[in-house]
Amino acid sequence: MASPSPAKPIRSGQLWKTRSRSSLFSSSAPLVEASVAVDMEEESDSDPENPMENDGSDDESDSDLETLRQATSGTSLGRSMVGSYRRPSFTIAGSRATVATAPQRSMRALSKNDRREARREERSLLRDNNLIPPKHPRNGDGSETLGRRASRLLSVPGILGENQKSKHQSEADEAAIGDSTSPRETSPLLGDPELPYGGQDNHKNLEIKWEEAVLEGKIQTTWQREAKVLGRYSGPLVLTFLLQYSLTVASIFTVGHIGKVELGAVSLASMTANITGYAVYQGLATSLDTLCAQAYGSGRKKLVGLQTQRMVYFLWSITIPIGIIWLCADKILMKIVPEKDVAILAGRYLKIVLIGAPGYATFESAKRYLQAQGLFSASLYVLLICAPLNALMNWLFVWKFKLGFTGAPIAVAVTDNLLPILLILYVRFVAGRHCWPGLTKRALHNWVPMIRLALPGLVMVEAECLAFEILTLAASYFSTTHLAAQSVLSTLTCITFQIPFPISIAASTRIANLIGATLASAAKVSARVAGFAAIAVGLFNVILLSSLRNYIPQLFTNDADVIALVAKILPLCAAFQLFDALAACCNGILRGLGRQEVGGYVQLFCYYVVAMPISMGTAFGLGWGLEGLWAGVAIALGLVAVIEGVFLSRVDWERSVEDARSRNERS
Repeated sequence: MASPSPAKPIRSGQLWKTRSRSSLFSSSAPLVEASVAVDMEEESDSDPENPMENDGSDDESDSDLETLRQATSGTSLGRSMVGSYRRPSFTIAGSRATVATAPQRSMRALSKNDRREARREERSLLRDNNLIPPKHPRNGDGSETLGRRASRLLSVPGILGENQKSKHQSEADEAAIGDSTSPRETSPLLGDPELPYGGQDNHKNLEIKWEEAVLEGKIQTTWQREAKVLGRYSGPLVLTFLLQYSLTVASIFTVGHIGKVELGAVSLASMTANITGYAVYQGLATSLDTLCAQAYGSGRKKLVGLQTQRMVYFLWSITIPIGIIWLCADKILMKIVPEKDVAILAGRYLKIVLIGAPGYATFESAKRYLQAQGLFSASLYVLLICAPLNALMNWLFVWKFKLGFTGAPIAVAVTDNLLPILLILYVRFVAGRHCWPGLTKRALHNWVPMIRLALPGLVMVEAECLAFEILTLAASYFSTTHLAAQSVLSTLTCITFQIPFPISIAASTRIANLIGATLASAAKVSARVAGFAAIAVGLFNVILLSSLRNYIPQLFTNDADVIALVAKILPLCAAFQLFDALAACCNGILRGLGRQEVGGYVQLFCYYVVAMPISMGTAFGLGWGLEGLWAGVAIALGLVAVIEGVFLSRVDWERSVEDARSRNERS
């Protein structure tokens, strides 16, 4: 494998902040810098004795803080994977979940968990390539004696695991390891076989061995290792996506058994809420991915909370026009949708859901406040509580308390307000509190940079959501039965999408890490593994939907006409599941290569230039009905998979590494 010149080694921590962006976002960095500079100046004026926030709650050492600053400022120190490990910054919880590329260049600083994960990956790759000894001490013939293994497993650390050690014990172990690798008169030349990794497991030693191995092209990987990493990364993401989407599915499940009019109404209401409300909040909040990251990386941690507070106020002000639209939704929808009963029920749904809109806006902002600090698990913990509660409340309000259709939006509104409350409790009692400055009037000004950063994100999110929501609106022109069937079909295809899409996110993270570490051959192996995983998941979805096409619709509704229509069209939806999974995988690989603009342009072209004309032409022009609407989507997804697949088959992976290195040097 070709290696770049050792004179200017690239540190993979630069990759996250130097992935290529479209020209639309090329001016975002100066906006961020100007905004943060104004906040810093005001903060210095208000507290000249404390120019750098440090309340003592952050236990990072000075060296760790210096590493953090270097990672965000563009300083190149080596080819370590420290800094390259990243999780997706946010997800879109609409009828078609997606990840929008945030308009940014400078991302958040590294947390201690990030560095720990990256070092673990380095150590594991070095071990697998026989560049450091194995983790567990072995005797001379390469196997561990039964007595020694029993002693190790029955010891307190063996029973509790490494993660259960006390902080002092861990520090003592690291100090012991560090001492063991320092040359002494009595030190073994090849390390101490009685210690894990032969006593070579300290940061300085690993960094030296890693850079030597990368320069000499000794770091290789296997499909088994990449499959394991892909599974470890994607597992929590799949759970998170399914839980988040279940907040929408719960209403469809419960309301669908009331009648097909109610099922069509909840689908139409969800579509309207996504386009005019939730997607707006999610798109505008993307600016926090940049602003909070820059503030955290600068060391002014209170500015993270200030930016979040500013966004909350902004989104609350946006709720006023959103609320006007939702309050008048029944009258607006009656002008658009031919089914008046459906429009009236959808309007009632939106009037009630409006109660939870400010809470949802707060949740979107608070989520990014925690993610800027590397606290990605907080949202998962909250969803683990809220998702089951949401399903329970839907059942209670709709059936137990006899509220009928009205019970579903009440459950949604309660859940939307519960989400931010639980996140706030997480900040107060678990982690993230040291970045909160308290309520301040400073959050009421300096909004212009934030808004300018937020608008491109809004455009991207709306473009993704609108393409699939148009199908729901079009289905309402056939009949209530068709609208109800469209609701079921859309929900099913979105549920199946929650598996390949998180896998694509995990693949993009892994490939970005390897490209950033200049390991092009390993990145190609990871991409192939992701491709095979996408094919397996796609085939599983095809078999699942096609074989159970007569049974799955019964979970959503009792209406015989709706069940028959869904069962008729479900094989078509099953047929493009393979293309859907492959398209998601290709997009993930493109993001990992820093070529996400290719996927964005391809998808916009296929959705709006290909899918929409074909769908409308076949559905209304040729009279195919609902089958025609989904035919256009199937063709578009197949085209996306083919175009992106051909592009990836011809991409120069070594060139991608060189591009990443050159972008790092210019940053």
